[in-house]
Amino acid sequence: MAISEREFHDATARTEALRQAGHAVAAAYDPRTESLVIRLHGGAEVRVPVALVEGLAGADPAALSVIEITPAGLGLHLPRLDADVWLPAILPGLAGSAQRTAAPPAACSGRERKNA
Repeated sequence: MAISEREFHDATARTEALRQAGHAVAAAYDPRTESLVIRLHGGAEVRVPVALVEGLAGADPAALSVIEITPAGLGLHLPRLDADVWLPAILPGLAGSAQRTAAPPAACSGRERKNA
């Protein structure tokens, strides 16, 4: 399948926009808190409990300790688990995006809120 110059340019622009929203420069597993610790390009550090990441809950700590960052910094690869984490999918929920903060709390958390 051939890709046009325009499609390549558009994909590059989308990737750069995602990178500006937050990309990883370092990542490690913290066995004490059972969390991935992700350092972002702006200096912020994000901790994500592995229990909340599909494919990582209950994994062996030794397997979680080997983390590779994708070249664009938008993903993490855990080769011993053959698992990938797409950062743009989890960062907006942690940092709060305009879309998230505009939505009602029940929509953000996935739980329904019942009025008493």
